[in-house]
Amino acid sequence: MGARPSGKLVYLSEPEQLEIKEYDVPEPEPGAVLTEIEQANVCGSELHIWRGHHPEVKEGVLGHEAVCRVSELGDGVETDFAGEPLEEGDIVAPAYFLTCQRCAPCRNGQFNLCENAYKFWSKPPEEPPHFHGTFSTHYFIHPDQYFYKVPEDVNPNVAAAANCALSQMLYGLDEVGVGWDDTVVVQGAGGLGLNTIAIARERGADTIVVEGIDGRIERAKEFGVDHVIDFREYGTVEERAERVRELTDGVGADVGVEVAGVPEAFAEGPFLLRDGGRYLEVGNVNPGINADFDTGTLTRKGIDITTAIRYQPWYLRKALRFLSKHGDDYPYEDLIDAEFDLVDVEEALAKSDTREITRAALHPHSHAD
Repeated sequence: MGARPSGKLVYLSEPEQLEIKEYDVPEPEPGAVLTEIEQANVCGSELHIWRGHHPEVKEGVLGHEAVCRVSELGDGVETDFAGEPLEEGDIVAPAYFLTCQRCAPCRNGQFNLCENAYKFWSKPPEEPPHFHGTFSTHYFIHPDQYFYKVPEDVNPNVAAAANCALSQMLYGLDEVGVGWDDTVVVQGAGGLGLNTIAIARERGADTIVVEGIDGRIERAKEFGVDHVIDFREYGTVEERAERVRELTDGVGADVGVEVAGVPEAFAEGPFLLRDGGRYLEVGNVNPGINADFDTGTLTRKGIDITTAIRYQPWYLRKALRFLSKHGDDYPYEDLIDAEFDLVDVEEALAKSDTREITRAALHPHSHAD
């Protein structure tokens, strides 16, 4: 047996305290896959974790958005989760959470709510197989973790984000039922909002985005949004609701999608919808942050509220197929506007946090010695 390769990872020991650690890379256990990280992205969730605001993940190896190259296949692994033959060198995208298939949500088919979803994400880095997150040179895909080969016609740099925002919004828009000729009002034009616009357009819906940051408004227009409501121009809930009615023959939107992550946006949502409308809540994920909410308006208007946390893991394959079919129709490649070496991760997080950059990508250049 030859010596095992070594690799580096980014460990968060406490909020805003990062360490670069190096370990030998173990062999994959049966059913697991060892990969090398081709690209990992800095998602908003990493910023929440880095600041100490995430409700579940307080420490551990950072990173979850990534595209990986297969290095070694554990015993018994011959295909991805769609039955596609797999070999060393293939590019794959892993779901960033586990699906244990044994807990109460999994037994009810709600794999997106798996109680063991983050079983490895928070493990200390000294615990094998060490490489629990994607801010690393290597990454282990565990036996209970869905993953799929990236289609050859999809740019791997674009596919790196498929296992987060695109998969989640494909799932969420299915759950809330967006279809042909619906009008969808999207609150927020970050990554989740842009993907919502693209998916809704491909389903034949008209789209309205509520946003107030110039760069995000421009990006929404590049993604083909039909109408923009700039909340610097329409400064109150009443003004924004009236503007939505003007754009929808006086009735309001069929579907609302909250992806701003602001409790006040959720409270505003029912006022933007028609009677009998549907509302998808995605962006507010931190418990204990409240807003005043008009429950009577919700009830009298007959609004249905749907939530989406994570996604059913097979939606990752749908996301990759969406990119194969429609990826070239939208400026996905432009969403990454800064690239960093793994050792410069603190700069990548800090500049992302201050919005000096929109989306950072990490490229671990020193895979193995």
